Amino acid sequence: MSKTAETEGALETRGIEQVPDHERTARTRGLFPTWVGANISVLLLTMGASLVVAYHLNFWQALVVAGAAPVVSFGLVGLIGIAGKRGAAPGMALSRAVFGQRGNLLPGSLIWVARWGWETINAVTGAYAVLSVLDIVFGIRSNSVLDMVTLLAFVVATFAISGLGINAVQKCNKYAAYLFAVFSVLVLGYLIVDTDWSAVFDRPAGTVAAMITGVGLIAAGGVSWIPSAPDFTRYLPRTASAKGIVGVTVGGAGIVVLPMVLMGMVMAVSTPDLASAADPVSFLGEILPTWLAVPYLLIALIGMLLINSMSMYSAGFTAQTLGFRIPRHWAVSVNAVISLVFGGVLMLAATSFMGSFIAFLSLLAVAFSAWVGVFGADMLRRREYDGEALADTGRTSAYWYRGGFSPAAVTAWAVGLAAGLMFTTSDWFTGPLATNNVIGEYGLGWVATVIISGLLYMVLPKPAVTVPAKAPADGAEHPETVTV
Repeated sequence: MSKTAETEGALETRGIEQVPDHERTARTRGLFPTWVGANISVLLLTMGASLVVAYHLNFWQALVVAGAAPVVSFGLVGLIGIAGKRGAAPGMALSRAVFGQRGNLLPGSLIWVARWGWETINAVTGAYAVLSVLDIVFGIRSNSVLDMVTLLAFVVATFAISGLGINAVQKCNKYAAYLFAVFSVLVLGYLIVDTDWSAVFDRPAGTVAAMITGVGLIAAGGVSWIPSAPDFTRYLPRTASAKGIVGVTVGGAGIVVLPMVLMGMVMAVSTPDLASAADPVSFLGEILPTWLAVPYLLIALIGMLLINSMSMYSAGFTAQTLGFRIPRHWAVSVNAVISLVFGGVLMLAATSFMGSFIAFLSLLAVAFSAWVGVFGADMLRRREYDGEALADTGRTSAYWYRGGFSPAAVTAWAVGLAAGLMFTTSDWFTGPLATNNVIGEYGLGWVATVIISGLLYMVLPKPAVTVPAKAPADGAEHPETVTV
């Protein structure tokens, strides 16, 4: 990510406004470490273990699942990221052009609340990594007080990185990607030598239905990044390759997701408790030797820290679009406090971390997918976004539509969300259509949400698309819009 006038200092001050063309000097290849860093999570190991323990897949089926999941989810991340280079603004700010200035508050609020849960899960996982290192190296056992201290330290560090802005996030992701690559190779080498491969390859095959469900499980985590995609592409120039954005995004995610899911699958053959452990990271100390477990846990800690930093970075923009009239870095602090409170509850009260995590993922994916379907369908007809209209939240905005709402977008979003929940099943909620059909039984509620909301938006009558008028050669500004 190239430095710009607004980001070259320690603190990024730019908020949800459009990035001027002269500051859009980033390069597409800079997205690669971003999406590598967004996936450095030991939770991928536990989800890989679930493919064996819960879905009864063999190695080759797990390989297909691990390869398909990032293509599906981060393919969508890359596609929505194209809007960032078109509009030079964060995703939830561009969403105002689709839903209307008031209508955008509906999906924006839901996505913001959903991020609370995602950041809570990440914060708790990071705290568990610290606790595991303390136990392995110093023999210090966890207790309620120590749990809260490690959680607080993790959240504070997350706030520090995300508060500084995109340059800090990008630099940390770059170095973390290098460290993760080195130690992942070491772990892979150890597993190759230590694993009973006959037990791995002799496992019977599972069902095709289980494979499809597994793809949905792994992909659901990637879906949570889709609304954030433009946040990390808004500094790209207008000439940036759309194909390049998608390719680099999928590549950065896939190079992490594929090996980690497979490692989790291999580990679970000898340690099936990995799939249901209350503490999702302490098992590394049992499977790996100390000399390898400790640095790998520290890398995992850094990864979770960066994932949460990226999520809170985007959450700050979402809070601003909801009307929080405070600088971006202070908007980030709101989510930091919330994740601290919810994380404390999860660490002290939850009996099954993975059960809570998988249940949350299924609902999270549906909540984000309703927005994805509408916004993605709108991208098919919209190539530019009016910066002045995005910033104008009053009746004079070109994106005010009918009383501040775009009826087509809001209706499609609400119907898609309701339909997706009806097909969704989890430990917390089971929809009335979650059984006796392919969509519900295969865990494809979030896919149905994308399709239903997108198709409905395409057929409903919509407001005319407005684009900013081109500036004349003399450089004078003309705020009028052109309706097409």
